[in-house]
Amino acid sequence: MIITKNIHKQYGDVEILKGVDLHIKKGEIVAIVGPSGAGKTTLLQILGTLDKPNKEQGYDLLVDNVSIKNLNDDEVSSFRNKNIGFIFQFHQLLPEFTALENVCIPAFIGGKSKSSTEKRAKELLSFLGLSHRENHKPSELSGGEQQRVAVARALINEPSVIFADEPSGNLDSSSAKKLHELFFELRDKFGQTFVLVTHNKELAKMADRTLTMKDGIIID
Repeated sequence: MIITKNIHKQYGDVEILKGVDLHIKKGEIVAIVGPSGAGKTTLLQILGTLDKPNKEQGYDLLVDNVSIKNLNDDEVSSFRNKNIGFIFQFHQLLPEFTALENVCIPAFIGGKSKSSTEKRAKELLSFLGLSHRENHKPSELSGGEQQRVAVARALINEPSVIFADEPSGNLDSSSAKKLHELFFELRDKFGQTFVLVTHNKELAKMADRTLTMKDGIIID
């Protein structure tokens, strides 16, 4: 599902990633842990095609058997929209749109029809227990509800992999526990691969596998 070889990333004189190799299998839930500044978020952004590795050292990045380095910028954007979903600590819902509209946005960007998109969005919101909230705007939703809307948005294009950066970091313990359990329920129902950056020890323990980063490399 995801294979990287020799991923380096440098900003100015600061080397963030120092040659990361990893292999994540389809359907795995993998947690990436480590101290702040270890390079976890930078790695996640590169895996999710939001950022690019340094080219000087030579690298490879395959996501769902596609070599990302061989794609131009437009092709990367199209691939990301169709194959990758994102969940962030701060859900980043658009405040002027309803829950249903927020969920639909990635599909509309991908050129899908309004009718099929709204049908799929309603199915996801129903699965996530939010049918009664689909016409509410983010300000009218609790933190846990907003994060579940963000999960539905990540799922709308039926991506093969979901990347999540501290997905429960802004939630209370009860909502965080429910969100963690939801990831496994989604994996079992839809078959997605999940790669999670987290400081939450309970979530890391639940994952199929935990990768520990320190000083820009995976040490365990």
